[in-house]
Amino acid sequence: MQIQDRTEGLHQAAECPLRVVYADGEKNGEGENKEYRTLIREHFLDVVVNEVKVFRLVCTATDLPCLVLGRLLTEGLIERAEDVESLSLCESGCVARVFLKEKPFLKELEKREPTCCTGNRILAGKAEAVNLKKLPEADWREEWIFTMAEAFGRDSGLHKRTGGTHSCYLGIEGRCVYSSEDIGRHNALDKCIGYMLQEGLPREKCMLFTTGRVPTDMVEKAIAAGVPVLISKAVPTENAVLLAGEYGLNLICRAWPDRFEIYRDNR
Repeated sequence: MQIQDRTEGLHQAAECPLRVVYADGEKNGEGENKEYRTLIREHFLDVVVNEVKVFRLVCTATDLPCLVLGRLLTEGLIERAEDVESLSLCESGCVARVFLKEKPFLKELEKREPTCCTGNRILAGKAEAVNLKKLPEADWREEWIFTMAEAFGRDSGLHKRTGGTHSCYLGIEGRCVYSSEDIGRHNALDKCIGYMLQEGLPREKCMLFTTGRVPTDMVEKAIAAGVPVLISKAVPTENAVLLAGEYGLNLICRAWPDRFEIYRDNR
């Protein structure tokens, strides 16, 4: 797989002037005493696969090759890194061009990602639905969850500045091997999955830790990626728990340094 990333120094955040109004009538930020807030900047990325525009992603301008690879995997367009012949990003980071070794039949399909917190759209996809497979048993330990939760609690750089990102960690045996940030929790998850694919890490040993809530589409992404453990600081939906049980996904939520809740334990 050839990856060409010509993006450099893309802006992730910007300073925005504001006024603060308090309940007692006090106001800050007027006249010369201006106040500013660092806000996350939305980045728009079109993903073109074999000359067909497949995704329009609203994301944060970091780790874009990982985002594209992860999205291709979780949408069923690829199964392994070797399926990709080349991936290139233009200098503005607005267009990613991907060529696959095998040419899948793509159908037009414009839909918004079901529970995404961005304007992500799927413009085309494989004619058949993503084929989810039962996950292998995973040997995870409770101390690994606490270790990752503690690392997660230290916060990430862009979130410290803006308070406007979701984060996701990729772990192996409780050790964080990669972390991502994005305006959308789906994107942050896909970046970790893309990194796993790019680096050839063993999927059956990987764990994903997200800040976002866990509905069925987040569970589907973990299953499609072949990752047997999904952890979240937030809560799942009932449907997500049922789906995790059906496919053997270990689902752990409300994970903090001092406690966590196990919704599905498939060890």
